[in-house]
Amino acid sequence: MSEGKRVKVQVKTVRSTYEGFLTIPQMRKRVSDVLNEEERFFINLTEVLVDGNKSPISFISLNKHMIESIVEIPE
Repeated sequence: MSEGKRVKVQVKTVRSTYEGFLTIPQMRKRVSDVLNEEERFFINLTEVLVDGNKSPISFISLNKHMIESIVEIPE
C-alpha cells in the first residue's frame, strides 16, 4: 500500500519558516485538501529546514491554526 504523494512545501508561521516534505494521503490530491481536513489539527513535515538552517530536522508537526501561508515548491 502506497502512503501517498510527497510534495515539498514552505510553511510560514508568525515566528518561523519551515521547508520540508508533506505527504498527501492517497484519498487526497492537493495540499489544500490536507489543510481543509477538519478532524486533523496538525500537519506533519519531514526533512525540515527551519528558518533556512542547513541542518534538517527529520520530523516536525505544526498546528494548522498557526500557519499564515503554505506554498508548494516544485522539485
